[in-house]
Amino acid sequence: MAKTVLITGCSSGIGRATAEAFLEAEWTVYATARDESDVADLETAGCATAPLDVTDPDAIEAVVERVVDETGRIDCLVNNAGYGQFGTVEDVPTERVHHQFDTNLYGPHRLIRAVLPHMRDRGVGRIVNVSSTAGRFATPGNGVYAGSKFALEAISDALRAEVSDYGIHVSVVAPGPVATAFDDRAADELDGLDHTGAYESFYAMFEDARTVLNGGVGTVQPEKVADAVLDAAVSPEPPARYPVGPLASAADYARFLPAGVQNTLYGLVRRVT
Repeated sequence: MAKTVLITGCSSGIGRATAEAFLEAEWTVYATARDESDVADLETAGCATAPLDVTDPDAIEAVVERVVDETGRIDCLVNNAGYGQFGTVEDVPTERVHHQFDTNLYGPHRLIRAVLPHMRDRGVGRIVNVSSTAGRFATPGNGVYAGSKFALEAISDALRAEVSDYGIHVSVVAPGPVATAFDDRAADELDGLDHTGAYESFYAMFEDARTVLNGGVGTVQPEKVADAVLDAAVSPEPPARYPVGPLASAADYARFLPAGVQNTLYGLVRRVT
């Protein structure tokens, strides 16, 4: 019998590529998105689809119950849905911080709690949480987004030990910049902020970095991230964390730099920009 995967955030980018990768590997794929029409073509390709807003507990319960009713199993949960709320810490209103965490952290937590009883009953399962280089290394202008991903990685680390006796593996997939529309929404969220005017040098640095990354420097394709997610679902002993792309690997080392060195580097970049 084919294994079953439930994937969030499949309307584009990493989620869509992940659904296609699991489908090619002959899994039963439940591809979800806030607007089900955004994944209609995935249904045509062979996926089961469903509307799912990860901030809606009732919707999560309904989707998980449907998967279990129709297949009798959830072998893998891929928590991919998310977005980036950029902006300096002072400039981002608290309600936006709440919404960032509601999507990027509380959403995965809700889904984890919903699927774990089913996985535990069967004594097998995989949970794959899609994080980011920002999950271990925060830079000026992305503190709120990084905070949500730091927290997701912390929960993943704790959960990994908690469920290991039940045959359940937990992995984090942490890509660097990916060639998706993620940056477009992040730009919209950033443009919607009221700036205090106190941090324009940081915004200039942030925009310069975006320009470089949009030019393709260090950027990976979503299919490469999807390959890591699939590996986490099928490897007998999957790694706890999958950095994807050259900048992801560099960030893993950069986080060990002393804070004073990091601040000096930021200062140098600000003077250049």
